[in-house]
Amino acid sequence: MRSTPHKALAAGALAVTALAAVSLPVTPAAALPPTAARAAACTPAQVVTNGGFESGTSPWTQSSTGVITTRTGQSAHGGTGFAWLDGVGSTHTDTLSQSVTIPSGCASATLTFWLHIDTAETTSSTAYDKLTAKIGGTTLATYSNLDENTGYLRKSFDVSAFAGQTVNLAFTGTEDSSLQTSFVLDDVALDTSGDSTPPADSARTPAAPSYTVSLSSNTSGTVWTGHESATFTNASATALGEVYLRLWDNYHGTCSAMPIAVSNVTGGTAGSLSVDCTALQITLPTPLAQGQSATIGFDLGITVPSGADRFGHDGAFDFIGNALPVLAVKDAAGWHLDPYTNNGESFYSLAADFKVTLDHPTSLLVPATGTSTDTPGSSGRTVTTATASKVRDFAWAAGPFTKISGTSAAGTAVNVYTVSGISSSDAQSMLTTAKSAVDAHAARFGAYPYGELDAVIDNNYWFGGMEYPGFVLDLVSTTALTHEIGHQWWYGIVGDDEYNSPWLDEAFTDYSTDLALNKTGSNCWNSVSWASSAEKITNSMAYWDAHSSRYSTVVYGYGKCALHDLRRVLGDSAMAKLLKDYAGSHWYGVSTTAEFKAAAQAATSTDLTSFWTSHRIDG
Repeated sequence: MRSTPHKALAAGALAVTALAAVSLPVTPAAALPPTAARAAACTPAQVVTNGGFESGTSPWTQSSTGVITTRTGQSAHGGTGFAWLDGVGSTHTDTLSQSVTIPSGCASATLTFWLHIDTAETTSSTAYDKLTAKIGGTTLATYSNLDENTGYLRKSFDVSAFAGQTVNLAFTGTEDSSLQTSFVLDDVALDTSGDSTPPADSARTPAAPSYTVSLSSNTSGTVWTGHESATFTNASATALGEVYLRLWDNYHGTCSAMPIAVSNVTGGTAGSLSVDCTALQITLPTPLAQGQSATIGFDLGITVPSGADRFGHDGAFDFIGNALPVLAVKDAAGWHLDPYTNNGESFYSLAADFKVTLDHPTSLLVPATGTSTDTPGSSGRTVTTATASKVRDFAWAAGPFTKISGTSAAGTAVNVYTVSGISSSDAQSMLTTAKSAVDAHAARFGAYPYGELDAVIDNNYWFGGMEYPGFVLDLVSTTALTHEIGHQWWYGIVGDDEYNSPWLDEAFTDYSTDLALNKTGSNCWNSVSWASSAEKITNSMAYWDAHSSRYSTVVYGYGKCALHDLRRVLGDSAMAKLLKDYAGSHWYGVSTTAEFKAAAQAATSTDLTSFWTSHRIDG
């Protein structure tokens, strides 16, 4: 997504995300063990025991019986157990701790946990009740009643400074004399990895999704109804008892008037909606063992709201992004059920196959993800069948577009669809840009694998541009369209967790855009000025939603400048090889910051530790 000024953002979205925790940096200089200890071989491991609280209380030490619990009043992030600190409503302190040993020689150690906070406090300015997270003698973060949130949020900290040490991991919750605040923890993990590229997380599940969708529209293309099914396999050694569907576009409505309606679920039992009705739990009839597959199905209704948005309609032209429910991802950190963000992206899904049949009036053109074929339908209607392999999402548009087509020099079919008001010369310019961009990116990172590429152009998009597999929304802008097409590689082919690591797609794509447009980023790091010690290129969307005016500057601007700087350290040829090899090794997979840092370090004899620190790239 191309960032634009945020004055158009809904006030409600900003109000929800303004609740940010106070995070304090670990001080590695004082805490680092001797160099000799760090040089020892690292065995990647997850060192927290019973982090999901599913195996009783051991080895946790809790201040009172009942901190680790399954009792009613709160719910787990995953499974049934969780840790509930405070929530008493009177002067009270709860503690929870575990001794952990972080192996020596590990280049990366990351502590993650999921936290839900609810409170009866009504203040918007005073932190009456607090939760502190510590490792050893270092405070990682302090949260309070001011950080109340719907559902769970994932927290992540670099604790690499403690490699080779046995330290106490501790959470302390304190309440004042009245009005309860509950701090609910689940799925605590501390993952370590070595100096070479860590192995892929084979626990990411449900794996190999395959979606079959059949929808029919009304005369304007604003309402679609039909059926969707999803087949998937459990890749994890842990039995899979439930899955979650992300109904992302319910963000654009309310829970009482949902734009995305799921009903008549088969293959499982629908549970409650959560995360502002964007997550639907479906309990499977029998837990799936590793390697087993299952299929769920449901009736689906989609109502497109008004507005030139990535999900909305601009007059007669409908843009339908993120409307198909897709399976949430469960990995070593648990289920990823992050909230929708209008400031950037929240999306995290595994490569999947889609077959989507769209029955619509013949007067409407329907560009879509994948390769499309049109066949006659009932009187005055057309059936567009789109198939796509190894994509993370599916999007389409519907309207009386003007279409022009061409083929890039390397052989990629490109279609440009324009709304009324876009001149034929601008349309032709965007077709030329798209053909050039897709070839430039393919030459650097690997051949474009998705057959045709569709670009839908409307100068009324408030967000600038938005990427989907084989399908982008954009303004008339050479830079913006080159950027969105770059996303076909950075997030589309090489995936990432866009909510928790937005720099992995936005910074990499902006860097790729510079290269495609022959921009060198010369001296761009010289203009960097940090707003605070907590501001980092690798911060999550939870941070950027609370500091939205800095998001584009840091993630896009500083992020791409850091990559230009890395190129100058490695050399042009080594950097080009690093990115092409890295894309190849993560083709249709998922990238993490730790993996990229390890790959970059393997590409040079120069110790990059100070580079990552000075460029504020953690993970």
